[in-house]
Amino acid sequence: MRQAHDRPTRLRPADRPHAGLGRRTTRSGSRTSLRTRAVGERPARAEGRGRVGPAARRLGVAHHGPVTEIRIASPANPRVKAAARLRDRRERERTGLTLVDGGRELRRALDAGVAVEEAYVCPALVRTPDARAAVEMLAAVGATVTSVSQTAFAKLAFGERLDGVLAVIRAPATPLARILLPERPLIVVLEGVEKPGNVGAVLRSADGAGANALVIADPRTDLFNPNAIRASIGTIFTVPLAAASTPEVRSWLASQRVRLVSARVDGPTAPWNVDLTGAVAVVLGSEAEGLSGRWAGDDVTAVRIPMRGIADSLNVSVAAAVLLYEARRQRG
Repeated sequence: MRQAHDRPTRLRPADRPHAGLGRRTTRSGSRTSLRTRAVGERPARAEGRGRVGPAARRLGVAHHGPVTEIRIASPANPRVKAAARLRDRRERERTGLTLVDGGRELRRALDAGVAVEEAYVCPALVRTPDARAAVEMLAAVGATVTSVSQTAFAKLAFGERLDGVLAVIRAPATPLARILLPERPLIVVLEGVEKPGNVGAVLRSADGAGANALVIADPRTDLFNPNAIRASIGTIFTVPLAAASTPEVRSWLASQRVRLVSARVDGPTAPWNVDLTGAVAVVLGSEAEGLSGRWAGDDVTAVRIPMRGIADSLNVSVAAAVLLYEARRQRG
């Protein structure tokens, strides 16, 4: 039998465990599926951020103070240890689960309709409007939320910024065939990129520049690595994202009649000398090796970003931002 201090706080009554997961409750009390947004369609921005609702008050976060009872105090608790194992890629791949750490990131995941398996809240750390909004949204989808101590939360959290809210989610999967593109799409392709922080940073730039998709060719990291989620500030849930082998990606791009523009240190011209106003995919290689020869040919336009110092290239996320915003500048 579970001890009382290990019982999760149910923020919403349910007839059975996990009832209502992955569903949103409307003001009228009816439930509608969160998974109604087409791939490629950006979700509406959440309203009412920063308001303190009943769920936040019940967890003791209304005035940034601790709750009267911490349900899990020890970082050695089996549930905390099980969730912490999702830091490891093999565990994420085995379970299909990952961690979303941070109020802003979790709010955007919930906005996008991502199903939450369970969540952990440290009331003493919930201070930002995004974190408080995330707590309320967890209540709205009927998620199981467990209140934990600061030491237990530190075992789960990533990085130095502790928002006091973290969730275990099922990593979304988007096949290439399900990505919906407009008439003149702007796509980013990364080949063999292995640093999740760079994937997240490229997603952030892709979101800012209005790109229609990010495709990873021959990935060397799992797409929904918690560090990629954090580096993307949650845009990983709004920018359509897929992974496949390089031949599959090239075949898909050809079927979409997308022009390929590759970034190479030996490219013959600068990106602002190339027309980027049509259907375009900007293609960048890994941090250490650059693009492979499979992205060369008569159907690929190579460009280089001029370098005035001793370095011959930029970080892949910076190079992606340069190309994306040049495309955006040309498009007006």
